[in-house]
Amino acid sequence: MALVVIVVVACVGAGATVAQTSSDLSSKEISVGIKAAPPFAFKLQDGSWSGLSIDLWQKIAGRLNLRFRYVEVPTVQDQIDGVVSGKFDAAMAAITVTADREKAVDFTQPFFSTGLGIATPLNNQPSWRPVINALTSFGFLQAVLALIVISVVVGVLIWLFERRHNDDFGGGVAKGLFSSMWWSTIAATQASTGDFGPRTVPGRVLAAIWMMGSIIAIAVFTAGVTSVLTVTQMEGMVQGEGDLAAVRVGNVRDSSTASYLDSTHVRHQGFASIQEGLDALRAGKIDALVHDKPLLGWLVGQNYATSLQVLDATFDQQQYAIALPLGSPLRKPLDVALLQTVESDWWKQAVFQYLGEK
Repeated sequence: MALVVIVVVACVGAGATVAQTSSDLSSKEISVGIKAAPPFAFKLQDGSWSGLSIDLWQKIAGRLNLRFRYVEVPTVQDQIDGVVSGKFDAAMAAITVTADREKAVDFTQPFFSTGLGIATPLNNQPSWRPVINALTSFGFLQAVLALIVISVVVGVLIWLFERRHNDDFGGGVAKGLFSSMWWSTIAATQASTGDFGPRTVPGRVLAAIWMMGSIIAIAVFTAGVTSVLTVTQMEGMVQGEGDLAAVRVGNVRDSSTASYLDSTHVRHQGFASIQEGLDALRAGKIDALVHDKPLLGWLVGQNYATSLQVLDATFDQQQYAIALPLGSPLRKPLDVALLQTVESDWWKQAVFQYLGEK
């Protein structure tokens, strides 16, 4: 009997606590730190906010009967700082969950999984920069060095075979080696040597092998160089994350993207906003802009479709969530309402509406 009384009292107490928490949340106006991050959050002409994150927050707030107001700030760091200082009860738009941020604030369950993307210019105009990069690449220099070494070896052997039997390769070591090297070079390029050439049997056998082998070597070499130059010109200097280290990279200053580029030792130039970075990319001041892929894709599609593109590659997987002060009473009810919302058909339709993704 005593046990039953204890259980009943505990249940009543828990119910009272939940009711009190719900009452506290509904009676207080929640301040929400927000920044422009289309298509997740953007201002309409009448000054109201719209976007995927805005619709999600309003859906959650409706479930919890929350009263709220938006407070606009310019950067994600301002959102985080506002939550830490207590200025904001929550912050949302497109805030990436990171280890450093997790130390300062609490995050709800993530509502969107994404990653970094790369914006590059459309290659409508030819450029000498990709050609120069290809001709100074390690692979190109390695192939040139290999041809030179083989040509030198052949020249030395020809001199050894011919020096005592052929005046063209005689006249002292320096003169003989120079003549044999010269013959080896012009033979490799299939240029005419006239009467200048080996006369001994070993020398002529080596010469025949070298001339036939050089035809194949130069053909393969030429095809490789042509392929590299053609692909580089057609697809651009940047085809994925691995190319970033060799080009001029831009990103949004003081963002999680900047931290990632620092960790991978990619030099980068910071811009105050995505739009500023995209303008610099279009003007040719940088070769690639790295940022959250859905934000890049939306902005490029809206304003830069004729001059820029977003590559298919996605890397450094990220998750967006709502930031809350440490120990916030909002966290549990927001988690429940958020999960109920993102598991619904409404969320799938909203994502498709803004991003075209199912």
